[in-house]
Amino acid sequence: MILAAGLGKRMRPITSTIPKPLVEVHGKALIDYGLDALARNGVERVVVNVHYMADLLRAHLRKRRDMEVLVSDETDRLLESGGGIVRALPLIGDDPFYLVNSDTFWIDGYRDNLDLMADLWNPTEADLLLLIAEMRQATGYEGRGDFTMDREGRLRRVAERNLSPFIYAGAAILKPDLFRDLAEETFSLNRVFDTTIETERLFGVRLDGLWLTVGTPKAVKEADAAFLASATRMQHA
Repeated sequence: MILAAGLGKRMRPITSTIPKPLVEVHGKALIDYGLDALARNGVERVVVNVHYMADLLRAHLRKRRDMEVLVSDETDRLLESGGGIVRALPLIGDDPFYLVNSDTFWIDGYRDNLDLMADLWNPTEADLLLLIAEMRQATGYEGRGDFTMDREGRLRRVAERNLSPFIYAGAAILKPDLFRDLAEETFSLNRVFDTTIETERLFGVRLDGLWLTVGTPKAVKEADAAFLASATRMQHA
């Protein structure tokens, strides 16, 4: 599933005419980075939730020929990340699934990160596995970090007023059962993060490469510059 229903308020004025997932970085719409990453890893069916300027996003998604794209419609009300998954459950099915944000993505290093996550996914120990970037790997991020990580990869929240180098990088593998008993209402995925922390079943995988979050027009320019710098390094490698 790709989360694509946000309003993109911080991206204005760009998002006055297009939804945030269609904002381009390095000549490609943000949502296509996630779709392409999923396609490279053999995903054949993707659910995308829509709300703001949904018709434009639907038209863009219809262009995909390498996978089936199902739309979870939230035009009646915005349900945020957690409620959006609850509404989409009938389309998702019963098996663990990838979850990808449409406004954060990464430039892979030596390893494809979604493939790395699949290799390290252990459903006997984890209910939720997050891709985790370190501050030094990030562009466009302004925050104090999200989690601490132990040697086994188990995650906990950063204590208030503390800092951590570990950031949720906008990709996860999770079990649909985490949402089965939750009401279809507006709530953040953070509620589910906290539940799995309490049961000690939230784990992280360190990202290989560079992580980019595109929340503002300034961050678009930073992401473009990061792509150019990465291409230059590859040419001289």
